[in-house]
Amino acid sequence: MSQNHAAVLIADVVQSSSLRELRSLLGRRLSAVSRDHLKRRWIRLPYSVTAGDEFQTISISPVSIPEVLLDLRIRLLPLKLRIGIGFGPAPARVEPPVNRLGGPAFVYARAALESVKRKAGHKFSVLTSFRSKNAVFDSTANLIYGLHDTLLLRITDKQWETIKTFRVKRRLDTAARALGVDDSTVSRNLQRGHFWQLEQTVAGMQALIRSKSL
Repeated sequence: MSQNHAAVLIADVVQSSSLRELRSLLGRRLSAVSRDHLKRRWIRLPYSVTAGDEFQTISISPVSIPEVLLDLRIRLLPLKLRIGIGFGPAPARVEPPVNRLGGPAFVYARAALESVKRKAGHKFSVLTSFRSKNAVFDSTANLIYGLHDTLLLRITDKQWETIKTFRVKRRLDTAARALGVDDSTVSRNLQRGHFWQLEQTVAGMQALIRSKSL
């Protein structure tokens, strides 16, 4: 994979019309997430709310995108996101605002998000879609995340709470103390919430992205 390639992420909020003061809430949440993701060197620019319930960013490296996807979904709870990812050459100059940038990756990301909105080519519910010049990669990535999203849509609020806490603590006992439950409850919620499959998806997708010409 070329070093001058990037991934563009465009997302919107599912059923946003039913949420009060969404833009203010989204702005506050994304401000905190931006600081963390910039510090981790996952993204080049802060997340920018560009149109109502929609926001976007550009990655430093496409390989960071699977981590970004999982972390965004957890950190923006209870908001549910539809996300389109486009891979392509990075713009010659990357500077804010992100919605003024252009290029193939932005076109692909927009097409990916629109396919999720229209449920184009999907016979089951999906929340994530990938587009690039590599049709084999796209087919593989979208199959992986189609299965991933099927699990994602089954996770309960309680299981999400456990996942969010465990992602920070990384130990059953410390997560249990933070949640006020016993270790077995944490372990059970992680298993029933498909947490280990979510993390394996991240690792598997990172390996796939490294191996492909995007």
